[in-house]
Amino acid sequence: MWFYLLVAVSTSILSPALFVSILRVKWYKFFFQVARLWAKLILSGMGCFWSVHWEEHLKPGESYIFIANHTSMIDIMLMFSIVKNHPFVFVGKKELATIPLFGFFYKRTSILVDRKDSFSRKMVFSQAQDRIKQGLSICIFPEGGVPTETVVLDSFKIGAFKLSAEHKLVLVPITFLDNKKRFSFTFFSGGPGRIRALGNKFINPRDYKKDKIKQMRDKSYHIILESISKNQ
Repeated sequence: MWFYLLVAVSTSILSPALFVSILRVKWYKFFFQVARLWAKLILSGMGCFWSVHWEEHLKPGESYIFIANHTSMIDIMLMFSIVKNHPFVFVGKKELATIPLFGFFYKRTSILVDRKDSFSRKMVFSQAQDRIKQGLSICIFPEGGVPTETVVLDSFKIGAFKLSAEHKLVLVPITFLDNKKRFSFTFFSGGPGRIRALGNKFINPRDYKKDKIKQMRDKSYHIILESISKNQ
């Protein structure tokens, strides 16, 4: 309940700045910085103190495809908090757009997808292409949702890897190590503490030729799964 209260209060306080930032598409970078403040307020209020270790450094001015394992509702906040100078757009499920106030901004700044609708899935690629042309990056949770808590890492959908291959954008696999432990979907579990993120070795689609989408998907899956296993 404290988490939902924090989301409601922080969104309300920042809503004037958020509203102005979504008036024009070219102002998205301003929205991104306000969203980073929003995310940090929520994580700090939850008593979750984040850190990130990058095995490679992001290059200024480059666009990327960011992916991460999906374990908790604070995954969104942590992703905003650890990526500083590379504004990205989330590709996420359309159901989140129904959340009061949060959904208003979410549906105007993210690429929404109905995973049961093939046309909706196809539209993701054209919308992502427009955002990439604007110099933005894309962030996708390739599991397609939060798996049950007994699942360490669910299978990956191909969308993120198809975008990376078609647009020749470097893929950045990120591992969230503590989010499930700190704030799972099981009530009365978890608690305040550190939340670590690991920016793993980048994957460049130019390094692959035959079946590059499948190879990149499998490589990313094993990288994230291995880093989870090593840091538990």
